[in-house]
Amino acid sequence: MVSNGLSSPPLPGRDGVSLGPLSPTSSPGPGLAGRPSNPLSSKVTSVLSTSYADAEFRESLALLDERHISNNAETRRQLRLDVQKEVIDSNGKIVTEFGRVAEQLRRIGTTIDKLNKSYQEMRGHVTVAHESTSSILEEASSLMTQRRNIETKQQVLKAFREHFVLSDDEVASLTLTAEPVDDRFFAVLSKAKRIRKDCEFLLGFESQTLGLEVMDQASKNLNHAFQKLYRWVQKEFKTLNLENPQINSSVRRAIRVLAERPSLFQNCLDFFAEAREQILSDAFYLALTGTSASGAKDHSVKPIELVAHDALRYTGDMLAWTHSAAVSEREALEILFISDGNEIAKGMQEGRENELWLFIADETDGPPEFDAVKALNELVDRDVSGAARILRQRVEQVIQTNEETILAYKLANLLGFYRVTFSKLLGDESVLLQSMANLESEALRQFRSLMRDHITTLEGEFQHTPSDLGPPEFLQDALKQLTSIMKTFETSLASEGDREADFEPILAESFDPFMAGCENMSRTVPPPSNSIFVVNCLLAAKGALEPFKDFTRTRVARLRSAVDEHAAKLVESQYVFFRSESALEPLFEALAPLSDAKKEDVANVAKLDTLRPEALVYAAQGLDDFLPSAIMDAMENVKHLQNAALARQVTEEAADRFCVDFEHVEELLIAADELAEEQQQGGGEIPSLRAMFPRTTGEIRVLLS
Repeated sequence: MVSNGLSSPPLPGRDGVSLGPLSPTSSPGPGLAGRPSNPLSSKVTSVLSTSYADAEFRESLALLDERHISNNAETRRQLRLDVQKEVIDSNGKIVTEFGRVAEQLRRIGTTIDKLNKSYQEMRGHVTVAHESTSSILEEASSLMTQRRNIETKQQVLKAFREHFVLSDDEVASLTLTAEPVDDRFFAVLSKAKRIRKDCEFLLGFESQTLGLEVMDQASKNLNHAFQKLYRWVQKEFKTLNLENPQINSSVRRAIRVLAERPSLFQNCLDFFAEAREQILSDAFYLALTGTSASGAKDHSVKPIELVAHDALRYTGDMLAWTHSAAVSEREALEILFISDGNEIAKGMQEGRENELWLFIADETDGPPEFDAVKALNELVDRDVSGAARILRQRVEQVIQTNEETILAYKLANLLGFYRVTFSKLLGDESVLLQSMANLESEALRQFRSLMRDHITTLEGEFQHTPSDLGPPEFLQDALKQLTSIMKTFETSLASEGDREADFEPILAESFDPFMAGCENMSRTVPPPSNSIFVVNCLLAAKGALEPFKDFTRTRVARLRSAVDEHAAKLVESQYVFFRSESALEPLFEALAPLSDAKKEDVANVAKLDTLRPEALVYAAQGLDDFLPSAIMDAMENVKHLQNAALARQVTEEAADRFCVDFEHVEELLIAADELAEEQQQGGGEIPSLRAMFPRTTGEIRVLLS
């Protein structure tokens, strides 16, 4: 196409403006305008000046290429015409389509006009209808508003009646005695209490009439309900079987609720205690006699009175029955007071707040706290009080008719055992515990009285000392009796710290008078027999008390000290015997003040009368006669001492003291001989003191061992 472009006609521009040949955008330069036109040169110039970077030119070439037009003269002549024809055809199609669009627009306009006319007609109808129904709509709106208000009031009234008003059925269940006390009763009672409490909210409004009326009605219903519950509980208490471990849950719940009325609650407890007291009294009487209170004989019961001849067993059986009854009563009542104790305490606190007169009366000291355990103990104590009265009468009769000393103490110990047991079971303030304490005191008084009577009958025997200086018969009997008493006391429940102090009064009554009698008897006996007699009595007493050191330790130590004191007297007696029987008493007395360490004392030894040759020879001879049988003779003096080891010990200590004195004499004699030898100066021979008194301390110790 380019190579043949010299003869092609010029192409039209995009706006239908014809351009120069092969140069649609350029024009001849100004320098060539005045020159003569040369077609060839113009063509060449036009081709050379064409910019192939022009986008329109390149698009034209691409369009021609798409048509697949061959580059020939015919094609080049027809190209402009074909292009113009295509443009005209395209414009015709566009005009046709726009004609159709215009027709559719005319139809749409007609439709819109119809719609506007219909709208105006309907608007007119609506305006007329609105004007005719506006009053009706206003009236209907007012009625709807009133309806909503009425429905709201109905809901409020319904909620109020459900919350603050009891139905007739609920009031009947709460107040009529014909209706049972069941879960429904307690539910309605709880609702009534809630209504009365919530009435405080109603009283906060300006108009308090409604709140006062509702509160007054609720209070009346509650009072009737508590009265009904009170009578029902009393009725149940009459038929309540405490032997059945499963007490009716309704009874326990009723008692817990009734605690909110402390006066009614206390009345119920009083009624229950009276009923149980009568029941237990009749049961105790049946156990004692085998006959019921009505006089009917029960052959299945073995009467306790069958062993009335055995006072200790008789009393023990009665106490055991009472203890068993108290334990059973407590176990049965624990379900009421321990398991629900906190609930009862809360109920009683709420009741005190409601019963203002009681609250004002207790305002000075403050309302007491409800103690479930204490209340349980008090109730059990009241229940067994009737049986306790019968028990006290029977035991007092046993104590007063008893004439045996040991039995009196065993009764006191038995009563003390049950006193401690009941104190653990019922506390320290129970009436039953006080009865036990009084009976124990009375038994101890009877014991002391019988003991004093026994001592009075023995006063005649206190004047005669046994020939063998052994413990008198009355002391041996007293120690046997005391041993029996101590065995009984050993099994008691007295605390470890107080056992010795508790037993001291018993010793004062059953031991001290007999020992005092022995002391008085010893005053009529010459020494050393008096000390031997007292030591024998003390050793017998110590032997009886020592196995029970848990509560006799102090008294045993006192007896041991007394034995040592009298043993020292016996040692002194034996020592005097050795000195006197050995014929050395004058020699010991003369030399006792002298010391071998002082030369002047040694010098004076030879000048003493007791050391003259004949006197010294006599003393030596007397000592030789004494020594072979000295120990046997000394042991003969204490032969009535029933403790051989003590007799031997006493004699040995006395012999040892004798040997010490003899050693002192020996040392002085040796020192005197040595001094005499030193002073001798060629004179005659001076007799030696040791030659006249040859015994040595070693020999004496051997012979007295």
